[in-house]
Formats: sequence, structure tokens, C-alpha cells
Amino acid sequence: MSSLDLHPEHTALVAIDLQQGILARQLGPHSAADVLANSVRLANTVRAKGGLVVWVRVDLAGILSLPADASTAPPKGSPPPPASASELSPELGRQGADVVVTKRQWGAFYGTDLEQHLRRNGIRSLIMSGIATNFGVESTARGAFDRAYELVFAEDAMTSLSAEAHAFVIANIFPRMGRVRSTAEVVKALQEA
Repeated sequence: MSSLDLHPEHTALVAIDLQQGILARQLGPHSAADVLANSVRLANTVRAKGGLVVWVRVDLAGILSLPADASTAPPKGSPPPPASASELSPELGRQGADVVVTKRQWGAFYGTDLEQHLRRNGIRSLIMSGIATNFGVESTARGAFDRAYELVFAEDAMTSLSAEAHAFVIANIFPRMGRVRSTAEVVKALQEA
């Protein structure tokens, strides 16, 4: 396993969908509280070392909904989710220099200004966290990989709708795109940089 050679001033935390309507769901293998706490720990460390913090939220009322055999969209005719479901958790401790990106699909690059924020801040490495591992996190990571960003996946700062779905991506997809580490390992690498 290679060491994490991070340059904090060129690193961003990209935290996916840590918002009230998603944090309230049944998740696994890590609880919403653990993912939230680990993401906040990462954000505080990235900020302290001169990096960028990006909070990505999905507009649940405006999310792309196409015909699918196993759609994740609410059933047709059901009331739209309340606006509060799309609001980032207040426990994130957002700071003035943090960036908030709103997406309307799984990935955070298409149709948003995420890449513009990253390029303008000289970002080359992304630390990924959030919910769900195999939806928003994976889709955003694939977009980042295609754009040649170096990726670090904080395994215990992300979770999914099932432990099995999370484990598959962690074992089979993310190691081919970047480096999978614990929050503690990522924090240590940033602090030692």
C-alpha cells in the first residue's frame, strides 16, 4: 500500500450529500453520525492545512428522474420532498471559504461549477467522503478520475444504503481509481505534509 503524499494547498475535500434528507436514511456499514463526524474531521484538517472544502448537495426536488427498472426517484404522484431535505447538515460547521455545489444528478461535475472551483484553487488531489458510496460518491469520483484528479477515498467517511454495496465499491472500484484509506490515515498524512 503506497503512502499518501498529499500537498494540502492543492487538495480538496469533496463531501457528497451530507444533507438532512439523506442522513436520515438507514445506512450501512457506517452510521450517518460516524460519516458526518469523520467528514467534519477531514474538513477541519483540510482547512487548517490550507486546502479547499467542498460540500456537495443534491436538490432532491429537482433531481434527474428517468425511466429505470429500479428507480431511486419517489413514486410518481408523491409529494416532493420538503426543502429541508436538501439542506446541508448544520453539524458540518460550514465556514465562509467553503464551497457549496448543488447538483441535480448523481455526479457532482455535470451541470455544476465544481470543476471551475477546483481549477481556480489549483486543486490536484481530491479526498472523497459522503453518501452514498456507490451512487453520488462513485459517480463524482469517476468524473474526477476522467479529469485526471488524484483521488483518496476516506472509507469510514462514506457509507451506502447497504454494507454490501459499500464493500463492493471499496474493494473493486475505488482501489483502481485512487487510494482507499481510513479518516485517521488521511488526517495523519495531511498533518505531516
